[in-house]
Parts: sequence; structure tokens; C-alpha cells
Amino acid sequence: MLEKITTSNAPKAIGPYSQAVRAGGFIFTSGQIPLDPESGEIVGKDISSQTEQVMKNLAAVLKAAGTGFENAVKTTCFLADIADFAAFNAVYGKYITSAPARSCVAVKDLPKGALVEVEIIASAE
Repeated sequence: MLEKITTSNAPKAIGPYSQAVRAGGFIFTSGQIPLDPESGEIVGKDISSQTEQVMKNLAAVLKAAGTGFENAVKTTCFLADIADFAAFNAVYGKYITSAPARSCVAVKDLPKGALVEVEIIASAE
């Protein structure tokens, strides 16, 4: 059985999807971009400040699901510019210290002109 996870401490979904879903002992988050949960506006103009907001949003979703970054199994990271890879990693590494599996790719565009988007699969146990 699937359980939808929602929290007001992270941005509302901007489409027909859930912030996260619990399934088979895992939490699958939707990709988070650097939106302020209250205003729905992008936070920050550079990769570091945007990544900080993305990680705060993910922390809120994971907390609502009863888990956290320490239980991350796999992350998928999308960057608008691969030249931001090192600066992104500096912030990401402050939050994700358990070294889960990861993919990180550059993409043409992200919603609302964001510079970064991250999704996580975490153990719910």
C-alpha cells in the first residue's frame, strides 16, 4: 500500500504529484527545487544558496516521513550548469554524509528557472 507524505514545512507540489511516497519500506521524495515553503518563490540566486534551500526542503519532507538524510539510499541531482558541480557538492556534503549511491547530471532547464533539483530514496526503517 502506498502512503502519500505531505508537510507544510516544504513547498507544496506544483503539479499532480506528492512531496513523497512511502512504499515497500522506502521513502521516495519528489525532486525539490529551491522554493520557499511559504511564498513558493525561488530562494537564492547562486548554486550554494539554492542548494541550501533544496536540502532544507528535503529535510522537512524526510522528517514528515519519519526518516532523515542518514537513511538515504540513493540521490539523484540535477544541475542547470555542470560548472556548478563543485559548489553544489560543498553544500550537499554538509547534509548527506552517509555516502549513498548518487547520480548527478546537468539538464537543459529546471522548473521556475531553478539551478538545482534533488530527489532522494531513503530507507523508512
